[in-house]
Amino acid sequence: MKFRNLLFWSLASGLLLGSSCTSPKKEPATLLIYGGPIYTVDSTQAMVEAVATKDNLILFAGSLADAEAYKNEDTKIIDLEGKTMTPGLIEGHGHFMGLGYNEINLDLMNTTSYQEIVDAVAEKVKTTAPGEWITGRGWHQSKWTVAPEKTVNGFQTHDLLSAVSPDNPVYLRHASGHAGFANAKAMEMAGLKVRSNEGIDMFKIEGGEVMRDEFGAPTGIFNERAMTLITKHIPESTAEKDRQAFEMAVAACHRNGITGFHDAGIGKETIALYDDMKNKDKMKIRMYAMLTGWDKELLDEWYEKGPMIDSDNLVTIRSVKLNCDGALGSRGAWLLEDYTDRPGHFGHETLPMEFVKETALKGLEFGFQVCAHAIGDRANREILDRYEAAMDEKPDLTTDHRFRIEHAQHLHPDDIPRFAGLGVIPAMQAVHMSSDRPWAIDRLGEKRIKEGAYMWQDLLQSGIPIVNGTDVPVEPLNPICSLYASISRKTLKGLPEGGYEPAQKMTREQALRSYTLDAAYGAFEEDIKGSITAGKLADFTIYSQDIMTVSESEFLQTEIEMTIFDGAVVFTKEDQ
Repeated sequence: MKFRNLLFWSLASGLLLGSSCTSPKKEPATLLIYGGPIYTVDSTQAMVEAVATKDNLILFAGSLADAEAYKNEDTKIIDLEGKTMTPGLIEGHGHFMGLGYNEINLDLMNTTSYQEIVDAVAEKVKTTAPGEWITGRGWHQSKWTVAPEKTVNGFQTHDLLSAVSPDNPVYLRHASGHAGFANAKAMEMAGLKVRSNEGIDMFKIEGGEVMRDEFGAPTGIFNERAMTLITKHIPESTAEKDRQAFEMAVAACHRNGITGFHDAGIGKETIALYDDMKNKDKMKIRMYAMLTGWDKELLDEWYEKGPMIDSDNLVTIRSVKLNCDGALGSRGAWLLEDYTDRPGHFGHETLPMEFVKETALKGLEFGFQVCAHAIGDRANREILDRYEAAMDEKPDLTTDHRFRIEHAQHLHPDDIPRFAGLGVIPAMQAVHMSSDRPWAIDRLGEKRIKEGAYMWQDLLQSGIPIVNGTDVPVEPLNPICSLYASISRKTLKGLPEGGYEPAQKMTREQALRSYTLDAAYGAFEEDIKGSITAGKLADFTIYSQDIMTVSESEFLQTEIEMTIFDGAVVFTKEDQ
């Protein structure tokens, strides 16, 4: 498939709107932006001097002299004063409400030891009533600088946590979201015998694992589907708290230059919340939401009524998210060969592959994109097999399916060309490489890492675009970190010299496209956003320095100076 050509089929008509050869009488602009490098991600003109907008649409992109013809006494002027502008950035895979709730609950993203988690919970206990749940997210045992004294399968045990929170049930999600850590009180409320292996049948969960110590007692770690043993006992959130988390997530997006968001898996309650926020004019982000595959009743309901493609370009629902394996950090990713650091363990198939094929068939029939989470090489292969089988059964419906695999983190070399061959888009979060690569080699070994992990350039050269992002709140939302990882293949500390597997680096142009036009393509939205092109939506991100030319060593010092959404300024750094 000629994906690159598809991205620009509509640009010719848009370019005519901005051409200096149009009628001398120009429609007056509401906003005129100039004064710094403006990268359009438009193949017909990579850079322009000025952009004129009318309300929420781009009127013109080109020379400043020509742009002046769109100005009148009511036109608002933004002088970039040397700062850089690009199309508004699109978070290509994240969890929007998780982003908001991470700002409300305990944020453990930056903890560097088990003791820091214990201390954070102990502090929270002081202001929490006995019996009330304490929840949080963000810890990652492989990123700690100090290892716990006692571990089971590389994970900490609950004893220290339970000691500081005897009267409060505590549940702390792993950064990946694919494991959780519970204290004794939470396990007792779930009916688990904390000090023995009594009730051992409760520990057997298909597609998951309750980790136990040498005596058969639970350690507090719940992997993959076993997490539900605890999470089903956590009280549901309130409507007021949901609204607060939503508004905090919108503000976080604006601070980070994000104007579009691919929300990777939502249910009925979140859909209702988004409808309410849109009706109240609070949907200040372009939401591309995926229906959660866990709820078959929800899927059947949407198959019957079909995709919702919002004419206001604010909330679109036309895809399904399937969770098919776990994460490398929790050793839940489903592998073809066993884990190097846990022999005999292959990870977890967290969703039956028969359901993947069934969903792919229904997606083709009813017009829904399928987005399947797969991190391990076996999960990726199995999903590609099911996609291919569905396409073979319904060949007349495969002309523009744009099925995706979310993460595509570890691939068998034989499967890399299959993405382009089948037209399956990899949605890969570059910052995962930066965070995970130093310890991922322990899970996979050197050969598998070098031949199949984070294979960005091989995939791009095969002819398939990559959708970038952060998987927030698994990683911080900051796109500068993910763009840096894309072009450097280094950790955020700048290591190692030359980057990990440097042949797989993205160019700066490729990295910017992965956050703009290619991300828009991954949501069927390249005709309305993703490039600064006349006729498209007026969403822009403005940076403190030129991300296309600044030295790699100074790249991470880049800050978001301004975010423009729907033709209006929604964030300025100087106002913070």
